[in-house]
Amino acid sequence: MIKPEIPKNESVRLKALKNLGIVDSKAEKEFDDLASLAAYICDVPIALISFLEEERQWFKSTIGINFCDTTREVSFCAHAINQPQELMIVEDARKDPRFAKNPLTLSTEQPVIFYAGMPLTDKNGNSLGTLCVIDHQPRILNDRQKIALKTITNQVINLLEIRSKNNNLKAIEKELRLRNELLKDFAGVVSHDMKMPLTNMIITADILKEKYSNQLDDKGKEYLQYMKQSSFSLSDYISKILTYYESDKLSDQKHNESFDIHHLLEEIVDLFNIQEDCDINFPDENIELNCNRVALEQILLNLIGNSLKYNDKKKIEISINCHQDDSFYYFTVTDNGMGIPENKQKEIFKLFSTVTQLDRNGNKGNGIGLSTVKKLIMNLGGDIEVNSNVGEKTSFSFSIKKSNE
Repeated sequence: MIKPEIPKNESVRLKALKNLGIVDSKAEKEFDDLASLAAYICDVPIALISFLEEERQWFKSTIGINFCDTTREVSFCAHAINQPQELMIVEDARKDPRFAKNPLTLSTEQPVIFYAGMPLTDKNGNSLGTLCVIDHQPRILNDRQKIALKTITNQVINLLEIRSKNNNLKAIEKELRLRNELLKDFAGVVSHDMKMPLTNMIITADILKEKYSNQLDDKGKEYLQYMKQSSFSLSDYISKILTYYESDKLSDQKHNESFDIHHLLEEIVDLFNIQEDCDINFPDENIELNCNRVALEQILLNLIGNSLKYNDKKKIEISINCHQDDSFYYFTVTDNGMGIPENKQKEIFKLFSTVTQLDRNGNKGNGIGLSTVKKLIMNLGGDIEVNSNVGEKTSFSFSIKKSNE
């Protein structure tokens, strides 16, 4: 028996194999199917997908045998990987000086007499293992079988690449989830820690204005008012960031309940304490809903709030429609406001993305509200779209998937 040579790029090859993360992984049907196909086409009882570690040969797929590894020094595949682009064929191992005294050839139960192995070579030229077929008697492969074995090997390599990409995506997703959780915790801590100082600033501004009113000129009073307004704006900004990062919990289906749309809208409108000349039209039909009330309330608060803020008409007109089918509730909030430029309509749902215009009171938005709205709606199994004409109207249409309960 002649022991297999060690590839010149062995250290790099072993690193590539380790990075692939396939050794000792669970069986996967896709790999087993390809090994079965190779055995069928070559008309042999055994087909293997093997990978060569430093001292061990491990089988990802085993057709026709019931063990999962061997030592590398007796491995036929360890010889095959030294010819990365070639199909290695041993028609009768008993007549080949490399394998004549190999324990696998001399086995009395399942002797390896015929062997054909095609290296699994990655895009960097590393032969990680083989797709091989084995018989207990001498055999010759015809040209079609050789071509088929090479073709199936290419499919195994494609599977390995897809598997690697999926594993990388899973690792990235896990990292992003961890970072998102840390960001949520950070947002919560910052929000809590900043709220109290901001509240103190607002109260202090009112005290100074009241106590020293006679000693302050108009400019001083203006500065105090500016400080108070800025504190309110920052407080609102912090609250919206916190709402955005808590939206996953907010849209949990465990919070589903039954309620009617008119009652919900009445409560929302009362919260705004609208002083402007405004008509808000409710849906013609008072539909009974069964969904996440808290999340839907947050969505409508944002959309109706925007209809009030981003409106330059003397009389604000807002219409809310609602209908349903077997699977979804559908809502539309339409106003006669400023409108959204067409080139901004795809951007408005991105976090911190804002339309350049100021609202009714001369303030600029922070780009959090609509991103929160979309996140809530997506978590509720729905979608949202906008249709708007500048200076005329804006209409937000969204859906929410019905509860399965």
